[in-house]
Amino acid sequence: MARRALCVGINEFASLPQTSWLAGCANDANDIAKALRPLGFTARSTTVLTDAAATKKAVMAALTQLVTTAKAGDHLVLTISSHGTQVPNEPGGDDEPDGLDEAFACYDIRQKGDQWDRDTVIVDDELRDLFARVPSGVLLEVLLDTCHSGTGLKDLDEVMQAQLLGRKPRFLPAPTRRGLEQTRALRAVVPVRTVDRKALVELTRSRGTASKPVLFAACRPDQTASDATFDGRSNGAFTYLFLKAMREVPGATRTELLRTVTAGLKAGDFSQRSTLEGPVKSKKVGFGQLW
Repeated sequence: MARRALCVGINEFASLPQTSWLAGCANDANDIAKALRPLGFTARSTTVLTDAAATKKAVMAALTQLVTTAKAGDHLVLTISSHGTQVPNEPGGDDEPDGLDEAFACYDIRQKGDQWDRDTVIVDDELRDLFARVPSGVLLEVLLDTCHSGTGLKDLDEVMQAQLLGRKPRFLPAPTRRGLEQTRALRAVVPVRTVDRKALVELTRSRGTASKPVLFAACRPDQTASDATFDGRSNGAFTYLFLKAMREVPGATRTELLRTVTAGLKAGDFSQRSTLEGPVKSKKVGFGQLW
């Protein structure tokens, strides 16, 4: 049985002002890679892509290799720490009730017209298509420490409050006022919470295979994932607390890990609440375990 991981963490972005950069994402990627060592993930079998190395082309190439070389019995881990955003659904693409695709910013994210260029972000459709290629009998676990969906309407008050607490939301709205207005118009069609959760659930449903990915997300759809400081060092709040729970509660089920993370978020006065998506049985066993 092979154990292989891809850990992506992006603080800096080639075409974004430094005010939009993050601080804890590279630490997230490296910390997760280190935490996976005791579970049998070697340095050779773990790919870490941070900042300039994490272009869309590089991330998708590494993820494609991870998936296409997998065999029954393997354990795969994908982690992404970066900005989350949204882009309008393409004509002829998957049916999106709100007309928007969830996306994750890569190092080379750039503007195209009034929206983000789809060639520089990883769209949820692309992840679903890749996950569908995971062979039966392979365990794929995904950790997303981003604003995985969001409304495109994050309140300024919420952003300012986070900054006063030394935190920065991991979310990018559309790059122009016109683009944001387009996003708002599309978003107004369907209730936010229903649509965004559907996007997460769909990521855990492979098409045409018996593979069942398990997904931990840093926050609910109507919340922001925080880039924060712990003991003078930057991390995503979810990643820091998830790894802390792994160390302190060995053998915990995935549900118990989620509860421990939630308790930590509450104790730290974080408004976000992480989520767990996957088959019911997967939640009753520990991280790294099939069911």
